[in-house]
Amino acid sequence: MTAILTLRPDWAAEPTSSLLPLLLALALLLGGAKLAGALAVRLGQPAVLGELLAGLAFGPSLLDLLHQPFLFDPSGMTAATLQRLGGLGVIFLMFGAGLETDLAGLRASGRPALLAGVMGVLTPIALSAFALAPLMGEWNTPLLLGIVLGATSVSISVQTLVELRKLRTAEGLALLGAAVIDDILVILALSVFAAVVQGSTGLGLALVRMVLTLTASVMLGYFVLPWIADRASRLPISKSLLSMVVVAALFFAWSAEYVGGVAAITGAFIAGVGVSRSHWRDEVARDLEALNYAFFVPLFLVSVGLSANVRTVAPAHWGLAGLLVALAVVSKVVGSGLGARLGGFTPRQSLRVGLGMISRGEVGLIVAGAGRSMGLLDADTFTLIALVVLATTLLTPPLLRWAMSERTDHGQADPAGSG
Repeated sequence: MTAILTLRPDWAAEPTSSLLPLLLALALLLGGAKLAGALAVRLGQPAVLGELLAGLAFGPSLLDLLHQPFLFDPSGMTAATLQRLGGLGVIFLMFGAGLETDLAGLRASGRPALLAGVMGVLTPIALSAFALAPLMGEWNTPLLLGIVLGATSVSISVQTLVELRKLRTAEGLALLGAAVIDDILVILALSVFAAVVQGSTGLGLALVRMVLTLTASVMLGYFVLPWIADRASRLPISKSLLSMVVVAALFFAWSAEYVGGVAAITGAFIAGVGVSRSHWRDEVARDLEALNYAFFVPLFLVSVGLSANVRTVAPAHWGLAGLLVALAVVSKVVGSGLGARLGGFTPRQSLRVGLGMISRGEVGLIVAGAGRSMGLLDADTFTLIALVVLATTLLTPPLLRWAMSERTDHGQADPAGSG
């Protein structure tokens, strides 16, 4: 016993001392992100905006927190660990998105939602490719930026529609359906793009590998995960169901990228859709929401800011930032608006759908992070994408309020009741 007590301080000293900067960094980043998110909500903006701004403030753009003397870690372990925890946040965030996907509701949203979602992805890709390829002299980066701009985050639009008591209008329901379709298509587009760019065994073989992996994942998720969830809920241990969910998300994410060569987030999303079919969906969503939004998702959003450095953006790149914001706005208004119009909406309803799809968010940042890992986006461009997310998030509420304040078609009130 004496020997053990003598050895323990020496064994524990190095790990404990190397953990100290990480412990303080986690406390400051999580606390700051949540306070900034609360302030954003009080100002009528989504919490994600405040958490992104907190990351920018903590990062090298302003405070450069990780290089302050009381947090500086010469080994680089603190920064690397924070980035990996942010990566886990991406996985669980996309699993949660799959978990919240209502397949029946998606079908019920109808033709306008379907066409608005499809056109809202294809139009940004096409416009970005043809507008940016001549400037960049190649096609891969413009196509990737188009996929980034294809992603939509309608949380701020939903919040605005709730305040205006318009969420259950035809436009509001179409927005919800289009957003689900939008995210699915963007994830698939990223998977195909990554397979094409990184495929070392040939495009045909890479596509076959991807299709087989996705098919197997969908089948396992659809038929097996609900059964596993039911069995896991009966285990005589605490939080066995949540543990199974975490295992499923991690395994599907790993297998998607390692086995199928597609983005890990695709596998996490498929796992989430599979678990959503179980009787335990609400319980899983409640527990996962606590895990996500108390720890992982704030770290992901803050890590975006920690990776961005506005100070290093060359003056010439600010013109690109303006162009990206313009493409982000125009492509959604035109693409999603045209899709809604082709689906049978009036011009005014179509405009409202297009404006509601402008805001970007987490999925776009995830795609940008994947592009950076592929070496197609440099640090400056990644920073500009974060700024595009902030700009579109700020632009959407006043534009949507303006569109919704006009008289509804034929002078009718909300046909479905208030939101």
